[in-house]
Amino acid sequence: MDAMYHRRFFSDVRYITLVTLGLFVVAWTFNEALLLLVPFVALIGACQTAFDASYLIFSRRYAAALERRINTLAGEELLVGHRLEDAYLFPLERNGGSGLTWFGFMTAFYTLLGIGAYAVGLIGGLEHLDDAVAPLYLVGLLGLTGFALAVGVWWFVTGRGDQRLAGILDPWSEADG
Repeated sequence: MDAMYHRRFFSDVRYITLVTLGLFVVAWTFNEALLLLVPFVALIGACQTAFDASYLIFSRRYAAALERRINTLAGEELLVGHRLEDAYLFPLERNGGSGLTWFGFMTAFYTLLGIGAYAVGLIGGLEHLDDAVAPLYLVGLLGLTGFALAVGVWWFVTGRGDQRLAGILDPWSEADG
């Protein structure tokens, strides 16, 4: 599962990056009003990759629980993939580990590029909106953005997604020593 979700995640990152860059080129070459599409593409990309990431976290949690269960049944620590991923990528437990990883850097890198593309598209395209349409565009875009941020905070930051798995996986897990 983990490998499949990683492939999907990076496929989506590449696709959204190419579509966004393509929109910039077409807009600056032919019609700058097309910049107004960039914020929507950036938002869709952010939501899609967050969706992919939710599955990555899900598969890591499941694999970690399986490894812990097998280790418990074996009476020794045979499988350590979950510990390697915690150290190398990011710890699944919020209180574990600290410090920058390449995974963290790339997450911040793509996030900041997406925010930048969103902002450049919005600022560059606004002058091409009719005064009557501008409020509808802004309400729609900012409403979707606010809703996506609120749900993202609810699911990821508050740990709601993790909480749904805990009751099922906790009986299988034994804390690492």
